[in-house]
Amino acid sequence: MKYAYFLGIILLGLLQLSCSNQESTPQNLPLGIWRGVITQQGQELPFNFTLKAGKEATAFEMILHNGTERILVDEVTRSGDSLFITFNFFDTEIRAGIENNTLVGTYNKRYSDEHILGFRATFNDDKRFVAKNDGNTTDVAGRYQVMFVEEDGTTYPAVAKLEQEGSRVTGTFLTETGDYRYLEGIADGNDLKLSAFDGTHLFLFTAKVAGDSLTDGDFWHAKYTHETWSGVKNPEASLSDQYALTYLKEGYDKMAFSFPNTEGEKVSLTDAKYQDKVVILQIFGTWCPNCLDETLYYRDWYNANKDRGAEIIGLAYENKADFDYASGRVNKMVKKLGVPYEMLIAGTSNKAEASKTLPMLNHIISFPTSIFLDRKGNVRRIHTGFSGPGTGEDYEKWQQSFTELTEELLSE
Repeated sequence: MKYAYFLGIILLGLLQLSCSNQESTPQNLPLGIWRGVITQQGQELPFNFTLKAGKEATAFEMILHNGTERILVDEVTRSGDSLFITFNFFDTEIRAGIENNTLVGTYNKRYSDEHILGFRATFNDDKRFVAKNDGNTTDVAGRYQVMFVEEDGTTYPAVAKLEQEGSRVTGTFLTETGDYRYLEGIADGNDLKLSAFDGTHLFLFTAKVAGDSLTDGDFWHAKYTHETWSGVKNPEASLSDQYALTYLKEGYDKMAFSFPNTEGEKVSLTDAKYQDKVVILQIFGTWCPNCLDETLYYRDWYNANKDRGAEIIGLAYENKADFDYASGRVNKMVKKLGVPYEMLIAGTSNKAEASKTLPMLNHIISFPTSIFLDRKGNVRRIHTGFSGPGTGEDYEKWQQSFTELTEELLSE
């Protein structure tokens, strides 16, 4: 009897060990195309990405797809049946469980305790939006004059640029403070749907198509932002002059500041390094993809022109006032992008608070904003916002104006 009892205990233990080993066997993580969905404000924001093997057994790479844009995310690790994705220097992440060709978990903006959203993804699905009208599509391609309405009734203008191939639609919105970068979606009957996810922006746009008009538009962004919008097709649609929105207040003729670099050492325009130089002050944040686009352009321009007497100073406005946090974010960006010019910790991303750090300006209404100084330290131009590569010919026009301005300053 005792023998049978102990034999039963041994068999039970072996069975439990077998089950335990079976349960702990990691699920397969398929490589290839995925369709992700982040749920925000009751709306599903779809996006596509590719998972690739990394250099180590538990390391992977994610490629985010938005129109023609491809964003490499190289901080993807696996532990057991969990996948952890850190989105470059944006201080955001996805944590998800792996099971049966699916990922289920959360998207988290780590700098905010209240910004956690649901996430799921399905393997081998390259559709972004699922059509509901049996392939019937309306032609939405063109340029539109658009007006957005915030929840408090405040309005702001925009220009929509849309291209279409079959039912697939790509494009962007330009505003006076920057563009919405690469959007991708679908024309489904009389419904227009567009989305973008780049690690920090969670953009979802919907509208009805009525002839040459876009009506009943909604714009959702992350946990709190919801706006309505409408537009009318207009090939001449335009915005205000972005060189006229930010300017020096009356009584000021110079820029002046003393901000610490990431090592805590104070830097100002009176330092010998910046004397008799053409200086561009770049107001930016590492959390801002438009700023990322601008930084990549400025990096290459600076490398090509620094020997001609050009300098750039990046003034970083981060999501937290803590210096160690801010300098850590900036250092990570500098390392990943190979930024060769000076970066200073100037303040926080709150626009009202940021404006207080540079009291000679009428305001700071956009990240990024660029201030152009001649060799005598005079402010020659201030450009609000940035029309990035996702805006096509508008980006080319910005490049042309930038080149004309900087060549003029460097030749003096």
